Amino acid sequence: MSKSRERRSLDDHPCFHGKASARWGRVHLPVAPHCNIQCNFCNRLYDCVNESRPGVTRRILEPAEALADLNQLLRRRSDIAVVGIAGPGDPLCDPERTLQTLRAVHAIHPGLLICVSTNGLNLPGHIDELADAGVTHVTVTVNAVQPDIGQRIYASVTLNERTYRGLEAAELLLSRQEEAVVALKRRGLTVKINTVVMPGINAAHIPAIAAKAAAWGADTMNCMPLIPVHDTPFANVTPPTDAEVARIRKAVSGYLPQIYHCRRCRADAAGLLGAGEAEGCAPVRLCSS
Repeated sequence: MSKSRERRSLDDHPCFHGKASARWGRVHLPVAPHCNIQCNFCNRLYDCVNESRPGVTRRILEPAEALADLNQLLRRRSDIAVVGIAGPGDPLCDPERTLQTLRAVHAIHPGLLICVSTNGLNLPGHIDELADAGVTHVTVTVNAVQPDIGQRIYASVTLNERTYRGLEAAELLLSRQEEAVVALKRRGLTVKINTVVMPGINAAHIPAIAAKAAAWGADTMNCMPLIPVHDTPFANVTPPTDAEVARIRKAVSGYLPQIYHCRRCRADAAGLLGAGEAEGCAPVRLCSS
């Protein structure tokens, strides 16, 4: 039996545990095409092979394609411990695509850890389904816990076919994120909070995010420096320096253990962290631009 078929320990998740990242890899299945939030720093470019950042994939896969490509990858590699869905949109904007994929993966490869990365808006109501589909780890991106700051980050939030903006949008998202994290911990899942560090917008607010997330019961936190993306409202925001990020992590480490080894992976990443994305589960297609 290959390592990827053995039942993996929760500590083998390379994105949650730095010690595991040198030995164990992950694969992201890009089956989530749509997002229910428009963030002012996000522009999802599906077909570009030259960008390595969250929200980018070579193409969207159907659930059956993703499973077939995963099976091929596992025949080539024995170091994959985690199968995740992290976009390029939000996995729970189209929950049935995500759940269909996860159920199939768990049925065929029950020893693998399964991970979902989400903004949390549509997470309440799907937590039992995710747990039953084998999900062990969930990442929730929380960029503000004060609506007046959140409204600067989120252009719109769409729930149940209704679109919200401004303070109303930020308040709705925050309430759903709190409900989701508390419920995830009640089900015994491991929860990581991702926070994008945006100088002049939320950087000074991150200790409040960490304190709130700790009160919700989250397990760990990943402070990620902003990647300015063209054609977005935050395209000209200067990202934090490494020293600034280090100071923030130190300041909030008393609330939650910090992640220091994140590589801000693409939605179709595969293999060891930082080792390139050449073995991703989506065939290469050249940029149209």
